[in-house]
Amino acid sequence: MLYIIGIFVAYILGSIPCGLIVSRILGYGDLRKIGSGNTGATNALRAGGLRLAILVWVLDMIKAIVAVLIGNWIGGGAFGAWCGFAAMFGHCFPVWLRFHGGKGVSCLFGILLAVNPLMFVICGIEWLVVALGFRYSSLGALVVFCLAPVLGFGISTGIGFAFLAMGLLCLYRHLENVGRLVGGTESKITWRWKK
Repeated sequence: MLYIIGIFVAYILGSIPCGLIVSRILGYGDLRKIGSGNTGATNALRAGGLRLAILVWVLDMIKAIVAVLIGNWIGGGAFGAWCGFAAMFGHCFPVWLRFHGGKGVSCLFGILLAVNPLMFVICGIEWLVVALGFRYSSLGALVVFCLAPVLGFGISTGIGFAFLAMGLLCLYRHLENVGRLVGGTESKITWRWKK
């Protein structure tokens, strides 16, 4: 029962729409009516610039970190990673927003940091190199989706499978981005501190 409660709490934490709440409080409007319509950090960047995106990113990471820590307390490292997956699922499909949320990248980085800081550093460097080099946030994220499970299996089988599930979920949420990357129509990152 405690494990079920842990997964449920992790999902509810993940489903808190930080991007939507913060963008409204700061006067940037409803993220669901801007750009891609997603409530994550990438769309926050379009709506309010880098300052808003960083704030949303950090808040989304924090809710994932808390979910992992709860899982660690209940059942150890592998269960903590699966609670992280539950939080990411909540972020992508929040019950409060008719199951339309973000794409999971910021949550993934929060989970990486909570599970193993070295994994966070490795994936963070990779994302920065690709995102800054090619100016495609989605391309950097796609590489992280592949890299994180490999690093996870280096720790344990349970953690590896959890990150594999996260990578597949994020990949599913980025299918449209993949199509635009292949077609050469994906939007490039515009680095503005604020709009």
